[in-house]
Amino acid sequence: MENNRRNFIKKGASMAAVLSMGGIAYSCEEKKEIKQAVVKKHRELGSMAKDAGMQMSNAYFGGMEACQYLIELSKQIDALGAVAGIDKRIIGDPEAKPWEYESIKKVVDGWKAVGLNYNVVEGPPSLHSKTKLGLEGRDEEIDNFITFMKNLKRAGVDVICYNWMPVISWARTSMDSPGRGGALVTAFDYNEIKDKPLTEYGTVSKEKLWENLEYFLKAVVPEAEKIEMKLAMHPDDPQVDSIQGISRIMNTVENFDRMMNIVPSEFNGVTMCQGNFSLMGADIPKLVRRWGNEGKIHFVHFRNVRELSGELPSTKFTETFHDEGDIDMYQAMKAYYDIGFRGPIRPDHVPTMAGEKNTRAGYMDLGNLFAIGYMRGLAESVSKEQIV
Repeated sequence: MENNRRNFIKKGASMAAVLSMGGIAYSCEEKKEIKQAVVKKHRELGSMAKDAGMQMSNAYFGGMEACQYLIELSKQIDALGAVAGIDKRIIGDPEAKPWEYESIKKVVDGWKAVGLNYNVVEGPPSLHSKTKLGLEGRDEEIDNFITFMKNLKRAGVDVICYNWMPVISWARTSMDSPGRGGALVTAFDYNEIKDKPLTEYGTVSKEKLWENLEYFLKAVVPEAEKIEMKLAMHPDDPQVDSIQGISRIMNTVENFDRMMNIVPSEFNGVTMCQGNFSLMGADIPKLVRRWGNEGKIHFVHFRNVRELSGELPSTKFTETFHDEGDIDMYQAMKAYYDIGFRGPIRPDHVPTMAGEKNTRAGYMDLGNLFAIGYMRGLAESVSKEQIV
């Protein structure tokens, strides 16, 4: 009995509560053990890595001037990762080649000058329709992309988020749908665009996109391996079958597995955009664990959505606040912690809130502020529960 009581004292989930229990007589030695255990737990909790070791970041696609308020907020809340493209406004020379080292270095230093760490290129230069559609000039684009990777790594950035959506990229049918409390959210309904005419490129088949993707990966992944550059494919958004005759192939989990098996490599991975994979029908925590344990998750878009079409992949959906959509966000964050993810993570497609103009739909300041606080609370919770 005495040994059992000692084990309870040492292993109980709340040591401090034990000290305050009435009606139980503890020896001086037992009280000393309890106090030592409490101090040890407090020290362990105090030494926890901030944000569970992940790089809390924000996207700044509008540029520094448009995002100045978000930059200041991010520094105050200590979310110091900056995700953006290669902004020629920072370079200061409209004729500069964005894949050259001098251009990249100016961008990296520009973010450092405002107190942020440029940690992900989202929307890399020299990866456009020539490569994705297999048009004349794609070899030059690919050569420039390889040059870009090497110079980016030299400048200290090792994650590139890219996609395989030629001609028509990120698409929504509404940028100001009413959300909770009148907040504005983006939404998509395929029925509203299904009859739009073909683009100038006519019908582009899935087979052609796969052929071009294989050509790209076989040229680029071996070079990425040499310099340890993490290539993070973003899913099609929306993840429908096609838009205006342009097929979509990065719209199922199975197709992502196929993509990564074209050139198997730890550097040929994914951007875990939760919203899109959820709208494909994936169990997000389960998928995070599978790809995470394979070392394939290089970057996370932590977002939530609500599916409205009744079919998967979804053809009708809306964005939501992080705490109200279809995804179990706590279990998702727990999965990232459990797999040991320590890379960049950012909120995505946040609502526009009261008092804001909807000038950067999905990326306004207050929604990002809410999201970071929510994410930080989840990160602290999942990390501390391993100790308490």
